[in-house]
Amino acid sequence: MERKIMERLKKWKNSSRRMPLLLDGARQVGKTYTALMFGKSEYKNTVYINLEDSSEIQAVFERDFDVKRLIRELSARSGATIIPEDTLIVFDEIQACERALTSLKYFCEKAPEYHIIAAGSLLGVALKRDNYSFPVGKVDRETLYPLDFEEFLWAMDQKPLCDLIRNASQEFIPFSLHETAMDLYREYLIVGGMPQPVSVYAETKDFNFVLAAQKSLNDAYIADMAKYATPRETIRIMGAWGSIPAQLSKENHKFQYRIIKSGARAYEYEIPLQWMESAGIIHRCIRVREGKLPLTAYEEPDAFKVYMADTGLLCSKFGISPNLILTGESRLDGFKDALAENYVMQALVAQGIRQYYWAQQQNAELDFVYQDKKGNIIPVEVKSAEHVRSRSLGIFMKRYDCSYALRVSAKNFGYENGIRSIPLYAVFCICP
Repeated sequence: MERKIMERLKKWKNSSRRMPLLLDGARQVGKTYTALMFGKSEYKNTVYINLEDSSEIQAVFERDFDVKRLIRELSARSGATIIPEDTLIVFDEIQACERALTSLKYFCEKAPEYHIIAAGSLLGVALKRDNYSFPVGKVDRETLYPLDFEEFLWAMDQKPLCDLIRNASQEFIPFSLHETAMDLYREYLIVGGMPQPVSVYAETKDFNFVLAAQKSLNDAYIADMAKYATPRETIRIMGAWGSIPAQLSKENHKFQYRIIKSGARAYEYEIPLQWMESAGIIHRCIRVREGKLPLTAYEEPDAFKVYMADTGLLCSKFGISPNLILTGESRLDGFKDALAENYVMQALVAQGIRQYYWAQQQNAELDFVYQDKKGNIIPVEVKSAEHVRSRSLGIFMKRYDCSYALRVSAKNFGYENGIRSIPLYAVFCICP
C-alpha cells in the first residue's frame, strides 16, 4: 500500500540533523510494513529486530550502551552486515525493551551515521510508565494513522480520480464525477483505513470479510487493555471504550461520563481516556470558548468530544449493516452526521491539523475550528447530506470576522458568501 508518510521518511533520511526515528500509532496501523517497505526502497539492506520475540535480543542491551558493541552483536544476531548510511535498522515493538529505547540516545550522540526506525504498537502507553527513560531531544517522531480517503483510493486503484478531485478543489468548480466519488466515500466509511480491512476489501470486495478483519482488530484492542493496564483501569477503559457509540449517537456529542455508567465521575475516567488516546484508538476534540488567536488560550479542557480513530471500526462497533450506509437508508438519519463528523476528525488529524470545536449557550455549536499556518481561524461545519442550513456557522463568522469558512457536506464544490463548499470525499484537500 502506498502511504503519504513515505515522503516524510525520505526527508528524515536526507536530513543533516537526522536522529533515530520513533514511529508510533495504533496497533496494526501499518508501522512495521511501512518501515520495511521504506528500507527496501531507500537502502541497500534492512536489519529487522523484533524486541518482543526474543529475550536473547533484549539481553544485547542489558550490558551497556557501547554503540560499537551493540552494532556488532545485532549484526551477528540478524546474520546481516550493518553498514553506516546504507543500512536501515528497524527496532520493532520497542516498548518491550526499555533499554533498547534508552539506547537511541547513544546512537544519536555517538553514532548518528546509523539510520534507525523504532516502532511500537503501544508506544504511547508504554512511554508513560515511570520506569521508562525517554531519550528527550534525541529522537525524531512520526505518527502513522489509518489510511485517509486519498490513500484508500490509491489502494482501490483510483489514483486518477484523486488527481481530478484535487484539481476541482483548487477552483471550487462542480466536479463531474461527484456521485462516483460519493459512492467510494460511503465504501470508505464502512471499510475505514486500517490496512488489513482495506487489503481484504481491495482483494475481495466483500464486506463480510472486512467485518471479520475489523472484529479481530477490536478484539486485539481489548486484549491490549488487559495486558497493559491494571485490572481496575482495564474495567474503566473498557467502559469508556464501549460508551463511544452512545456518546456519538446523542444530539449533543459532548462527552458525558454518565453515559458510561450512572454516577460516573470525571476523575475516575481521565486516566482511561488518556490511555485510549495514547494507544491511538481515539481522538479527543476540546471546546474553545472563543474563536480568537491563539485558540490554545481559549481551551476548555473539561469539555470535549471523543471520536474513534477509524470510521470502519466505528461502523463495525455499532453493528451497522453496510447496505444501510451504501443506500443512504433514512433509518440512519440520526447517526449519519456523527459518522461524517468522525470521518472529518480522522482526516484532519491525519493532516496534522489541531482542531477544536466551539459552542455557546444560545444553542449554537460549530463542529470544528482550527488555526491555519497563516494565522487564520477557520470554522468547519459538517453535514452528512445536501441540506446545509445552519445558523451556527453564520453566528461564528459574523462574531469573529472570518476571512472564509468551510462547509463539508454531500454537496458538490462551490463558493458563496465566504463559505467554501467541500464535498465529503475531498476533505483530504484541506490545507493545514
